[in-house]
Amino acid sequence: MSPKRVIAAFLALVALAAPQLGAAASAAPTLAVAATPRGSHVLGRANAPLKVVEYVSYTCPHCAAFEREAADPLLDMVARSGRGTVEYRPMMRNIVDVAATLMAGCGPVSRFPGNHAALLRGQDKWLVPPQNSQPDRWRTGSFLARMQAVAQDMNLYTLFEERGYTRAELDRCLANEAQANAFAAENRQAMAGLNLKGTPSFLINGVLQPGNDWASLRPALAAALR
Repeated sequence: MSPKRVIAAFLALVALAAPQLGAAASAAPTLAVAATPRGSHVLGRANAPLKVVEYVSYTCPHCAAFEREAADPLLDMVARSGRGTVEYRPMMRNIVDVAATLMAGCGPVSRFPGNHAALLRGQDKWLVPPQNSQPDRWRTGSFLARMQAVAQDMNLYTLFEERGYTRAELDRCLANEAQANAFAAENRQAMAGLNLKGTPSFLINGVLQPGNDWASLRPALAAALR
């Protein structure tokens, strides 16, 4: 399904619900982490000149592959060097992405880098094919009930409880329908305005890059850092 149809389907699901409405690598401890007004997360020195944005889907295998191969080199080159920031903007391709995205941002902002890495580097452990009627549970009930069903069926509760979260903490994050709506609206705007075609997608100082792997991104970053 195309990204536009996925976002449209998700927005329809939200509208229907409205009336009812582990070990992983993380960023260096000294790396600054901040949340933006849109709910995305930025790593690095706020006033650094280079701005890198990654549009990421937690259910995207290419995003998981990029995380394993290039997340640390990217942060070393841009954020840890003090020369730039790396912002992670979620792209929700399906309802599983919605639950994973809300859980990635759960708790203090300092926990985001570890949550983000745990989701992508452990994707093969929690992202499993749905069984029998499980997807039906994701389409019925309140927004929170749908998110809880996804988190249970996709082993997301287990992943985050191993990271020290309680079920109550996670449910408070999963109930944040307003944030999910804001992400969906931003996704729709990005697809229309930036012509995003997939994940991961990268912006360097606001310019969409043609490549989506480290081999093509690294020289573009090197040129921008000259």
